Amino acid sequence: MYCRGVRGATTVKQNDRDEILIATRELLALLIRRNAIEKEDVASAIFTTSPDLNAEFPALAARQIGWLDVPLLCGHEMVVPNGLPRCIRVLVHWNTNKPQNAIHHVYIRDAVKLRPDLSKLPPVDLEELDSWTGEQMKDG
Repeated sequence: MYCRGVRGATTVKQNDRDEILIATRELLALLIRRNAIEKEDVASAIFTTSPDLNAEFPALAARQIGWLDVPLLCGHEMVVPNGLPRCIRVLVHWNTNKPQNAIHHVYIRDAVKLRPDLSKLPPVDLEELDSWTGEQMKDG
């Protein structure tokens, strides 16, 4: 078994606690489902936000969906000229037998600008995804 990195990013419209949590849960749900990640196989996750986001820790969204025993860390991205504003990024360290080229990274909303080469998702039923996330929150 290997420890693989799974990357993802999303954006929010404003520095708002609920918006940060909703966007982060959506991002995590897509990462989990596209890669068939089981929470028991997650070694750790690092979340960063652009410096303009501080209304909530995005790691709370991971706790909300049941990652209670996973070590989580939050921080701010470097300030880079023309960096993407209101952006939430995640790096999940995942124990898996999948080869590196079978990992699906997820970039959604305005974060598709960061990695357009990785941003081609199959069609997503957002209502079903929201329902799945709600179920994870009940179990967590």
